Amino acid sequence: MTKKLLLGAVAMATGLSLSGCMTMTDGTMGASAGGTMMVGGAPMYANRNIIQNAVNSRDHTTLVAAVQAAGLADTLSGAGPFTVFAPTNAAFAKLPAGTVETLLQPANRSMLQSVLTYHVVPGRLTAADLMARIRAGGGSAQLRTVQGGTLTARMMGGRVVLVDAMGGMSTVTQANVMQSNGVIHVTDTVSMPPRG
Repeated sequence: MTKKLLLGAVAMATGLSLSGCMTMTDGTMGASAGGTMMVGGAPMYANRNIIQNAVNSRDHTTLVAAVQAAGLADTLSGAGPFTVFAPTNAAFAKLPAGTVETLLQPANRSMLQSVLTYHVVPGRLTAADLMARIRAGGGSAQLRTVQGGTLTARMMGGRVVLVDAMGGMSTVTQANVMQSNGVIHVTDTVSMPPRG
């Protein structure tokens, strides 16, 4: 499958209707009684880095495998800070059949890196920061990603949504999962970078 054909197929998949999303009004959702966030059935410790926490989430095994295949684990273990919009396994499962397997092939490493770094924004942007930028931007905020492309953040009701370069929409379902080197916001759809 060629790069353009693959990205075209993936782009078609990202326009799916989204439902069952959590409301993000104060950014505190998902915290356990002790204050530690739970993601994918595992506690996310603020003194651990993005990779140290992500490997424990049963909802992010596909993302972790992709990060390792792309050679980005060391980068995301670095000082950062990073804001990571982390698609769940279910988000990857929405992609056309065979897409993930194709992306994980060594020959497609640069394409995989492009997709993954499109989910990373330099700096630590909490839910409150995102909503403040959206308000300041008159209803939308442009987020420059590590990949070089732009994600557009908007509010939909009480939820932050991201619109990617292909017009696909992703919703933040769990916000403010604080890490020693940044913050993770769990998303329900894989965002797709501009075709290149």
